[in-house]
Amino acid sequence: MSIRRDRSTQLLQGTLDLLILKALAYGSFHGLAIAHRIEQITNAAFEVKPGPLFPALHRKEEAGWLASSWGESQSGRKAKFYRLTKAGRRQLEDETDDWRRVSGAIAAALKAT
Repeated sequence: MSIRRDRSTQLLQGTLDLLILKALAYGSFHGLAIAHRIEQITNAAFEVKPGPLFPALHRKEEAGWLASSWGESQSGRKAKFYRLTKAGRRQLEDETDDWRRVSGAIAAALKAT
C-alpha cells in the first residue's frame, strides 16, 4: 500500500489491517472492491495493490476477524467476498482506538518546539 504522491511511501505496520476492517464495516466486498473502497474512503490518498492485500485478507480470515463466501462480482466473475465477523467488529473498534491514540501523540510531537 502506498500514499499517492510523486514518490511511493510505505505506511506504518497495521495501517492496511485497519483500513481493510474499516472498508468492510458497512458490507461485504470481494478483494479488488476492498482495494477500491479503501481508495474511496481515503479520498484517493491510498492505493492498495493486490500483492499485500490478499495475504492480509487471508491473515484476517485466519484470525477470525473476517468470514468469506464465494459469489459473483459485478463483472460476472467468480469472486471471494469478505465480511466482518463479530470479532472483526471488536478488532476494528480496538484498532481505531489505538490509531487515535498514536496519531494524537504524533500530532502533539510535531507541534512541540
